Amino acid sequence: MFLVRRLEMYNLVSNTFLDDVRSYDDGIDPLQLLVGVIQEKGWGHKAIAIDKRGWFLPIAFYEAMSERLGKLADGAGVVEQLRAVKSPAEIEKIEAAARYTDAGMRAGIEALGVGVGENEIVARMMGGAIAAGSEYVGMEPLVATGPRTGVPHGTWKRRRIQPGDPVFLELAACHDRYHAALMRSAWIGKPPEEARRMMDTCLAALEAALAEARPGSTCEKMHRACQHVIDRAGYTENYRKRSGYSIGIAFAPDWGEWQVLSVYDGSTRPIEPGMVLHVPPAVRIYGKFTVGVSESIVITENGYRTLSSVGLDLIVI
Repeated sequence: MFLVRRLEMYNLVSNTFLDDVRSYDDGIDPLQLLVGVIQEKGWGHKAIAIDKRGWFLPIAFYEAMSERLGKLADGAGVVEQLRAVKSPAEIEKIEAAARYTDAGMRAGIEALGVGVGENEIVARMMGGAIAAGSEYVGMEPLVATGPRTGVPHGTWKRRRIQPGDPVFLELAACHDRYHAALMRSAWIGKPPEEARRMMDTCLAALEAALAEARPGSTCEKMHRACQHVIDRAGYTENYRKRSGYSIGIAFAPDWGEWQVLSVYDGSTRPIEPGMVLHVPPAVRIYGKFTVGVSESIVITENGYRTLSSVGLDLIVI
């Protein structure tokens, strides 16, 4: 059963297989409607659980629910653990999204050059992915040039590329709400030795993580393999993050499934065939530059396969 604002009801019906949908008009308290449905179905004496890690539950609404329904259990992870392994039909949709992502990334790379604005690069990337088939995505592309590449999750801001600039490119594309993501790095002119060394470290870290991407291993082992390469190269302080996450169904404000699986310490669930992961090692010097590279992969019976055909190495323009 699903409660939805009346204006959005037909959008919901058109895009799902749900057959028990209740709508409410603007001005109606949806919580009052929810309580009424719970009582109607005779669920008032049962334990009620909600996802306490969700994006969109305001504190005031949670407190009002607690007052009317009593103590609320935490249902986080109940559905997510079932989403970790994708069906063949789901993987086909992610593969389609990966083709759109490749088209967008290639369009962005082709646009690079001295004097080109960040907005033009992003327009080319998004236009390429959309023309290839992508729907709207869960999060905007992450594109920056020059010193702003050294700021995590930086987005475009009208700056024009200068000689000697680093360029950071990351985007996702979407097919039937299933996503695939890709990160690449470029340099306008000869990159400095430090950037080349950092990029080589990212490539080796990605290779090490993917060597653990197989049934019987764990996301934690993938992360530790990646982190070991970065630590050995002396970039521990430049890499304080997880090494990847599950990817698949997504809506704003994210393109990943962080709540399903993270490639990080403590994620000890065994890797299984059908899992789909985005693995993006990136090393940065804050305020100077970032280099990084990623792959979206599908776990197979014997290991993994990558979904992108875009070259991995630092792109020199």
